[in-house]
Parts: sequence; C-alpha cells; structure tokens
Amino acid sequence: QVQLEESGGGLVQAGGSLTLSCVNSGRIPRFAAMGWFRQPEGKERELVAVFGRMGGRAVYGDSVKGRFTISRDSAKNAVTLQMNSLKPEDTAVYYCALDERIITSSLWTPSQWDYWGQGTQVTVSS
Repeated sequence: QVQLEESGGGLVQAGGSLTLSCVNSGRIPRFAAMGWFRQPEGKERELVAVFGRMGGRAVYGDSVKGRFTISRDSAKNAVTLQMNSLKPEDTAVYYCALDERIITSSLWTPSQWDYWGQGTQVTVSS
C-alpha cells in the first residue's frame, strides 16, 4: 500500500529556512491529493499546504501564506515544502498526507485523509 517517507526537519533560527520532502515509496495511485499538515505540541493538527486530487493551485493555511511554497512531482508521487521566514510559532511536528478519494471541501479536515507519514519535527528558535 501507500507508504509516505518524510525528511528535512530540524532546528532553525527565526527568519531562517527549511525544506521538507515527502515521497510515496509504496503503491502509486493514478490520482491523489497530497500535501502537508502540522501539529504543535498541545494543539490540533492543521493544514499547511496541499494539492487536491487533480493538482492545480495548492491550498495554503492562512498562517503560512507568502512564506511557504509547496511543489509536486506527480510522476514520483512526491511533494516538497519550502519554508521561509520561519517563526517560533511554526514549531510543530509536520506530517505528509495522501488520499485517493478526498474532495475539495474535505481537504482541511485531517480525519478525512487516509495515509500519513510518521512526522518530522521542525523547531524554530527565537
């Protein structure tokens, strides 16, 4: 089945940058929504940036617009998250997610996504 592998997390100073990568090393769906969520300690998981099943314009969480950029390699079933101008409030575990059936109205709801990576820690120091 689908298996998501994440990399790129770490410690960075405020104002710095990090790049996260996620690749599906398992079964490759014909069409799939794919992207990133994050979960700060003690808070709920929230959408960061995702593509819907048909690609096109990405959906971004309000708190990261203008600072983060998601890109995709559809043939490799992979996504990359470029994070710039990082803030301490960006500190969280970042999760890659994939779904073959999810509709646009459900993209914002973590429980509607079927496949998840193990998560990678991003820590931004002040």
